[in-house]
Amino acid sequence: MKPSAKNHPRRNFLRAGGALAGAALASTASAAAGVVAGQAQPLEVAPWSKTPGEPALWHPYGQPPPFEDKVVRRSRGAVPFPGANSSMTPLQDLFGIITPTGLVFERHHAGIPLIDPAQHRLAVHGLMARPTLFTMDDLVRLPSVSRIHFLECSGNTGREWKGPGTASLQFSHGLLSCCEWTGVPLSVLLEEVGVDPQAAWILAEGADAAGMTRSIPMAKALDDALLVYAQNGERLRPEHGYPLRLFLPGFEGNMSVKWLHRLKVGREPFMSREETSKYTDSLPDGTARQFTFLMETKSVITFPAPDHRLREPGFYQIAGLAWTGRGRIRRVDVSTDGGRNWQEARLQEPVLDRALTRFTLPWRWDGAPTVLQSRALDHSGYVQPTGRQLVHARGLESNYHFNAIQSWKVGADGVISNVQV
Repeated sequence: MKPSAKNHPRRNFLRAGGALAGAALASTASAAAGVVAGQAQPLEVAPWSKTPGEPALWHPYGQPPPFEDKVVRRSRGAVPFPGANSSMTPLQDLFGIITPTGLVFERHHAGIPLIDPAQHRLAVHGLMARPTLFTMDDLVRLPSVSRIHFLECSGNTGREWKGPGTASLQFSHGLLSCCEWTGVPLSVLLEEVGVDPQAAWILAEGADAAGMTRSIPMAKALDDALLVYAQNGERLRPEHGYPLRLFLPGFEGNMSVKWLHRLKVGREPFMSREETSKYTDSLPDGTARQFTFLMETKSVITFPAPDHRLREPGFYQIAGLAWTGRGRIRRVDVSTDGGRNWQEARLQEPVLDRALTRFTLPWRWDGAPTVLQSRALDHSGYVQPTGRQLVHARGLESNYHFNAIQSWKVGADGVISNVQV
């Protein structure tokens, strides 16, 4: 739906620009008059400009400034034991589409092993001509690629199935990150070992204490699966699978097995514990959807969100993220009135295959309560559903794959809350 001339985003922005300029001049005048106590005046030499700064290599590994110390991963709290836990990415504080490595979400089943790469081995066996044991040196010597993709836990937003689950974007949507992944295409390795033509599945197993295992379709393995040893230009961190992990673009995060040490090739899925007792989608009739690998099309407004508060009426730029395991995002629509009307948002470049896509829309808030929503459309034509549509199709017994439209209510006091409409 195209916006009407009355509500054209460009014209709204220009009108808002005048108001912003006036506010800036008023603020400058107040500061010049000494109204703003405790702040440096516009033409005053600030203390940090009067002495030399810190020396080079003051942190041999670069660190964020101390003023950003609240931009960190956070955990929801109580867990069965410390090693079975997750931490969430602070999406509300990030820019662009790449998640800094130190803020990429975590999900572990039995803690984080610290593995010596010199001793680590990848065993590849089963239906193949040449079962092989690979060292990390062997793998790094093979042809490699680097690709940017999102990674999302299938439990991301799972608490939203039964209603607004949390008052924080970080806690509701933070099991999501996007990185540059570097490694060996799994197809290269499978060609090296001579896989039997009858092989249809691969069991991937991690070296953590949980022995995390998942069955991978051979078609996916031969298509775009990667054996990853680097992330965002450096070696993997321990919490992200160091020294080696599997990565399956567009598939639920648990299938990208970390600390990978074994691949077994077979004819059928292996029915491991993690794909029978967990990571299946329960349905109202008592059955379950199994092997629901694909992460469906999804979006969320990251500003403004419940982690923020609007100080006053006026111009704001709505910003958010959209993604799909099906390929590329084609369009995102935004509603500023609870879904009655929709405007097409601007997609920021680059718009990549199975990566986060950032969108923006100029908005002028009049101070009245309202509800903000975003709705993504991917290149296949799939449209992000409403919560009612999703519940009608799958019921309320699942904890996974909730991809409904997210609603943020803006109160008259500028407080933002998680609601369903």
